[in-house]
Amino acid sequence: MKKVEYWVKIPFGPIHPGLEEPEKFILTLDGESIVNVDVKLGYNLRGIQWIAMRRNYVQIMYLAERICGICSFSHNHTYVRAVEEMAGIEVPERAEYIRVIIGELERIHSHLLNLGVIGHDIGYDTVLHLTWLAREKVMDVLEAISGNRVNYSMITIGGVRRDINEKRKRLILEMIEYYKKIMPQIEDIFLHDSTIEARLRDVATAPKKLALEMGAVGPTGRGSGIKEDARWSEGLGVYPDLGVKPILPQDVTGEKARGDVYDRVAVRIGELWQSLELIERALDQMPEGKIKTFPKDNVLLAKLKVMADGEGIGRYEAPRGELVHYVRGQKGKDGPLRWKMREPTFPNLFTIAKALEGNQLADVVVAIASIDPCLSCTDRVAVVKDGKRTILTEKDLLKLSIEKTREINPNIRGDPTPAGLGCLRGGLL
Repeated sequence: MKKVEYWVKIPFGPIHPGLEEPEKFILTLDGESIVNVDVKLGYNLRGIQWIAMRRNYVQIMYLAERICGICSFSHNHTYVRAVEEMAGIEVPERAEYIRVIIGELERIHSHLLNLGVIGHDIGYDTVLHLTWLAREKVMDVLEAISGNRVNYSMITIGGVRRDINEKRKRLILEMIEYYKKIMPQIEDIFLHDSTIEARLRDVATAPKKLALEMGAVGPTGRGSGIKEDARWSEGLGVYPDLGVKPILPQDVTGEKARGDVYDRVAVRIGELWQSLELIERALDQMPEGKIKTFPKDNVLLAKLKVMADGEGIGRYEAPRGELVHYVRGQKGKDGPLRWKMREPTFPNLFTIAKALEGNQLADVVVAIASIDPCLSCTDRVAVVKDGKRTILTEKDLLKLSIEKTREINPNIRGDPTPAGLGCLRGGLL
C-alpha cells in the first residue's frame, strides 16, 4: 500500500462501544474514507485447547459448550461429531432429529440477536427492541427443553441427553405459530424500510470473487452469492431428509447478490424462515426410539478408551458459518491427544476488512456487526517462526501479554523481560 502524507491511522478497538468483544482494527483514512483495514486479534485467548488436553472426552463436551455462549450447541455438536467419526459411533435416528431441532432453535435466537444489533448500530433501536423481544420466545423454549437459556447440555457422544416429549413438542409448535405471525413484520422492516436500506445497501460490499478468495462462510459467504452450507453439502445427519438448502439473497429479495450488509441481513431473514420449516418437519417426521447409544457417561468413557483411535473431523453450519472441529485420539487414553477448531469468524473478519476499503468511517460498526463476529470462538495461538511452529513457555506468553497491554496503555510500569516477571505478577499490572 502506497503511503500518502495526509493519510491518518486510527485504532478502532480493542475496547470500543461499537464492538461486542475485544478486537482491534487499525484504520487508514483519507479524510472520512477508509483506505486500508489491518486486523489485530489475540485479546480474548483463554487457552481452551490447552485445558482440553487435561480433560477426558466427556469433560470436553462441557468445555466445548463454553467456547461461545450464543452458539454453544454448535461447538458441542461439532466436537461430538468429530469424536463419533473417530470412534465409529452410530447415532440413533431420533437423536439426529432432536439435534436438528435444538440446532435450528439456536440459529433462530442467534439471527434475531444479530438483527437487533445491526438495528442498534444504525441508531434504529425500535428494531432492536422488536427483534430482541421476539427472541425471548425461542429462549423460553430452549429453557423449557434443556433447563438453560444458554449452554443447554443437550448433546452427548452417541446421541442426546434429553428427549422431546409431547408437552415440549406443543411448546415448540406454539413458538412456530408465534414467529409465523411476527416474522412478516420483521422481514418488511429490514427489507423495505427506506432508512435501513439507505444505511445497509452498498455498504462493505464483498463481491463473490473476493469472498471466495478470503474463504468467507455462512451468511457472509452466502450474502456474496456463494452457494455453500455445511448442512447441505455435507449431507449432515437427517438434514437432507428435511430439505435443507443454502439461502442466497436472490431467494429472499429476488435480486442478484451484491455482497453488501443488506444482503447478509436478507440471508439471515431467509434462514429464520427456513429454520422454522426445518423444525416443523423434524417434529413431524421424528421416529420413536432411543435417544443415545450409551446409557451412562462411565460406560461411554470405557468404550471410548477402546474405540477412540485415529482422527475425526466434525463439520457443522453454525449460525455464523461453517464450523470445523478436529480430534486425534489413541487407544487406552481417556481424552484426545489433540483437539483443534476452525471458526467461521476468522475468514469473515478478513473478508469484511477488505470489503470496508472505500467505505466511510461511519460504516465500520455496522459492517463488522454484519458478519456477527465472535472473538471468544476465534482467538487461538499458533506461533510459526522460520517456517516452523514454536512452543511458547508460560513466561513467553506472559511477556507477550504485557507487550499487548502496553499497546493499549504505554504508561504501564514494570519490566516486560523474563527477569522482571516476578515483580509484574506482584501487582504492577
